[in-house]
Amino acid sequence: MPPKKTIAFGKIGSFGKLTIGSPTAEVPKNSNDGFGTFGKSEEFKAESTADVELAMGFQGFGKNKKSAAQTFDLDSLVEQSKQMAKERNAAKVIPQETQPDEADSDLIGPPLPPMPVNSEVKKLSVKTTKKSTQSSSKHSSEDEDGSSSDSDDETSTTFIPASLEVNLNHGTKTVSALSVDHSGARLVTGSVDYDVKLWDFAGMSSSLQSFRTIRPCESHPILDLHYSITGDAILIISGTAQAKVVDRDGYEKAECVKGDQYITDMARTKGHIAGLVSGSWHPRDKQEFLTCSHDGTCRIWNVEDVKQHKGIMKSRSQNGLRAPPNSCTYSRDGNLIACACGDGSIQMWDHRKMFVNTCVMIRNAHQAGTETSSIVFAYDGRNVATRGGDSTLKLWDIRQPKAAVHTAENLYSRFSMTNCAFSPNDSLLLTGTSFEKGETGGKVVFFDRNTFNLVHEIEAPKAHVVRTLWHPKLNQIIVGASDGNVHLYYDADKSHNGAKLCLGRPKKIRQNEIMSTVRVITPHALPMFREDKPRSTRRAMEKARKDPLLSKQPDLPIGSKGSGGRVAASGSTLSSYIVRNLGIASRIEDEGNPREAILRHASAAAANPYWVSPAYSKTQPKPIWAPEGNDGDEEPDSKKSKTD
Repeated sequence: MPPKKTIAFGKIGSFGKLTIGSPTAEVPKNSNDGFGTFGKSEEFKAESTADVELAMGFQGFGKNKKSAAQTFDLDSLVEQSKQMAKERNAAKVIPQETQPDEADSDLIGPPLPPMPVNSEVKKLSVKTTKKSTQSSSKHSSEDEDGSSSDSDDETSTTFIPASLEVNLNHGTKTVSALSVDHSGARLVTGSVDYDVKLWDFAGMSSSLQSFRTIRPCESHPILDLHYSITGDAILIISGTAQAKVVDRDGYEKAECVKGDQYITDMARTKGHIAGLVSGSWHPRDKQEFLTCSHDGTCRIWNVEDVKQHKGIMKSRSQNGLRAPPNSCTYSRDGNLIACACGDGSIQMWDHRKMFVNTCVMIRNAHQAGTETSSIVFAYDGRNVATRGGDSTLKLWDIRQPKAAVHTAENLYSRFSMTNCAFSPNDSLLLTGTSFEKGETGGKVVFFDRNTFNLVHEIEAPKAHVVRTLWHPKLNQIIVGASDGNVHLYYDADKSHNGAKLCLGRPKKIRQNEIMSTVRVITPHALPMFREDKPRSTRRAMEKARKDPLLSKQPDLPIGSKGSGGRVAASGSTLSSYIVRNLGIASRIEDEGNPREAILRHASAAAANPYWVSPAYSKTQPKPIWAPEGNDGDEEPDSKKSKTD
């Protein structure tokens, strides 16, 4: 085979050389080698290089490496960037109508549009003061001085949407559970009267009526309700050992299995064996939910397979015995599972590991023997709040769980379902209280998260506050009271949808609520067609009683001596009656000659034959009768014996 030919490109001239950091060699315009010069002119290159040097903050761009390393200063660049960032932030906070030309020359690109002054009000987590002129002046003075917005937030209080109120009537018993879906479109409430009601804000009118009422757990009180993260399922926790999952319209989807109560090892049972107390959906997985029971376990379930639990956690006291949990929840990211136990401890497990040992253990968090009714994580995931049955509200830091960060006391509660909640911006912590003797009603109290100072109170007249919820999208506070009412607090400007949707709609009049006023006159109602009825029916009844046909009088029975009744005329016994009546019906004369009785019908049979005679009329021979006078005693000749 011939050798492969190599492809040669020739020699690259001086115009093809690439030099970095040094000026390029000039190529004469009339040179015949190469293609001439490419790109822009040298003057335009110099202007663009100067602009880039001014924007980047250093000179010597395009020179050799040695000179560039000598002129490059990292510290000066960092300081210059910080200064420019501060100036931009100040321009955002205080929009200036006219800015000097020197500031415009330092910025690259078009100038930023002016920000509205009240832009901070639109944010949900904005903190404002108590409607005073001092707050606005203080904000303006601090912004002019160039202070940060964080220091301003620390000195002001968070806005609470409680200027307006709407009441929903669930019933007459305590509203022990409530939940709002993630989008804020529907509300579900449960009570100790065993009923669960579903409310749709978008479809509800000003009559404020629920669109469905169900009783999912027969005669067991509803203790806890939770919407899934997608809002298509509701977890129902009642006094039974089996949790139920229904869809958003109230139809049952799944029911957890009940465990074997004769097995002591709870890990070997498929479900709970004692009454449930609390539950929660996973914040990231719509198929997983958590339940805890008085049997001393917390179990993880999959809604697609509820015939056996997915995972189990056993809460133990300090001496190794069972510590029944009173409430349980997930962290905001779903990595931790926390429960508050009856011995006053708080125990947490890592969801990413085996549930053998706890990752966070807080002993004596609350008084032993009391029911810690609620445990909830903050939105940032660093703090945990617990509502104890010892009339306290405590804030914990999971990074340093040895002691509580803050504690609020004298918060009396009569219910084991009283919960606590964080505000959407994590600046406030709210819970409900019950009223004692001499007080007019329960309260919803708000505490500052950083200082735990009492910020605001909302009083519920003549009712205990059991459940509280602050929805982040609606920016509305929902409170369940002991008188069967659900109070919705909102603000006309800063709250969205929810209760504001249904108040503007007119009340829907149902057909069964309309009373007809049209008079209907029947013909027989007129006096001329009316039949006179006797005022008293006593005489008619006495008259009908005497008539055996109208009264349907039965036959009298046979007496002891055969007198009276239908059988007495024929005999004293039934057999004699039957024989007597049969004989009378046939009228057979026993004393007559039977031959004469038969021959009596001979002439009629000969004149009108019916049975035998017509069949043999043609073939029957003519009978020959014996002569008269012969009695028939003599034997025929053939029978006579021969005598000689």
